[in-house]
Formats: sequence, structure tokens, C-alpha cells
Amino acid sequence: MKPQGYSRSQILLHWAVFLLLIPQFVFEDGIKGAWRAFRQGQEAGFDPTVPFHVFGGLAILALVGWRVALRLRRGAPEAPAGGSVLMERVAGLTHLGLYALLFALPVTGALAWFGGLSDLSEVHEVMTTLLLILSGLHILGALYHQFVLRDGLLLRMKRPAA
Repeated sequence: MKPQGYSRSQILLHWAVFLLLIPQFVFEDGIKGAWRAFRQGQEAGFDPTVPFHVFGGLAILALVGWRVALRLRRGAPEAPAGGSVLMERVAGLTHLGLYALLFALPVTGALAWFGGLSDLSEVHEVMTTLLLILSGLHILGALYHQFVLRDGLLLRMKRPAA
């Protein structure tokens, strides 16, 4: 049986990952500059955004792992009534893509940075763009549910299920 809504932990993890992702994108120039310097054999000066990016990515990986474990154990609520089969499939694929990218991005970043696998830095860049696209689609879908369909979908990520 599917739960009626998300648990408090699922909601907190969702928003914690969201908040950690913002500086990952906003301050990515520091790590890009340090990576370029490393690849060119140059010394990179200390930039506090670099360790923040690295530790932020590792924190995201841990929190997403926790969230997936909760989802596998507890499940997720049904999609609101009134949506089309196509919308449900797009939502499902979007969520699957988001989870996959939120796992793969920290892994490829860590392997490129710590393992010296430079080709993975290119993969990491492409996946970053895909994450932005899927995040935008996720946000647009939530706003569509809230303001067009008016089905209360956003409340599921605001209040835990009873």
C-alpha cells in the first residue's frame, strides 16, 4: 500500500539536497578554475569554494542515498488524480533521472578530482547540464500542478503525512 504523503524525513532530505545544490551551481567557477590549473600543471591558489564544492557533493551523495533508502522502504505517494498517463510517465522518468544524476555527479566529480580521471570531468559537465534541465522540468511540473491543476501536489513536500 502506498503512503498518503511523504514522511518528515523525506521532506527534510528533499529540501536539504535542494539547498546544497544551489551553491554547487553558483560557485562552480572556483572548482573549474582549480581543475584547469591542475590539468595545466599550474599551482592553484586557495579558493574556499573548492572544498565547499567537494564536501557539498559528498553530502548530496549521502543525503540522496538516505532518501532513496527511505523511498525503497516507505514508498512514495500516488500521483494526484486528474493527470494524464503521459504526465505520470514524464514525472516518473524525471524523478528517476534526478536520482541517477544526483548519484552520478558526485561520483564522477570525485573520480575526476581524486582519481585523476580527466575524461570524467567532461561527463560531469554534461551531467550538470542535464541536472539543470531536469530540475527545471521538476520545478515547472510542480508549479503546473499548483497553479494550473490546483491539486495540492506542493503540499506533499511541505507537510508530512499523518
